[in-house]
Amino acid sequence: MTERAQRTWTSLAGLDRADILAVNAADREWGAALPARVLTHLQALRGRDASVGMPVDRLQHSLQCATRAYRDNRSNEYVACALLHGLGDALAPYSHAALVVCVLKPFVSERLHGIVEHHALCRGYYYFHHLGHAGFARKRYRDQHWYGDAAEFRERFDQCWFDPAHASRPLDFIEPAVHEVMDSRRSALGQGCTSIEAAGLAHEP
Repeated sequence: MTERAQRTWTSLAGLDRADILAVNAADREWGAALPARVLTHLQALRGRDASVGMPVDRLQHSLQCATRAYRDNRSNEYVACALLHGLGDALAPYSHAALVVCVLKPFVSERLHGIVEHHALCRGYYYFHHLGHAGFARKRYRDQHWYGDAAEFRERFDQCWFDPAHASRPLDFIEPAVHEVMDSRRSALGQGCTSIEAAGLAHEP
């Protein structure tokens, strides 16, 4: 990030135009580096579950999901979601889907947002009953427009790819999809809505 002269304000009430423009420019630079930070964070899943004898760790599972989506000729947006669907597990193991949808929401369609948001609930069909939960809890969403898509993601790209023999594409092959989705969306939004812009837009008529 570009070094800038230290400003002297100590509260938002003391901001002048130059201060706002400087912070806004820094926010844009920070936003431009988001794909790289996301991909670095994804690698925190390396080794996750290895201690309990899972066939592959969560990073390999993510790569397998994304590889299958790529080989199925899905869009880059879909491939990026397949890669990142477990992203939140490192920091939010009890609500990882909720965390990752916050990251992806500005960049993906409402349909894909619904798939990622509910993927954990949908795949619970296979094991919730062992934990004393209702295996069919997902059915309360059966009328939602994304329900069939989420069921397909569960069956074709999520629950079935924990295979140590599967030849996945490496992360550096798949990561351009993440950059394309996030960068193109930021461009469409006018380089993204920064923190200061968001605060102002919230009060627009």
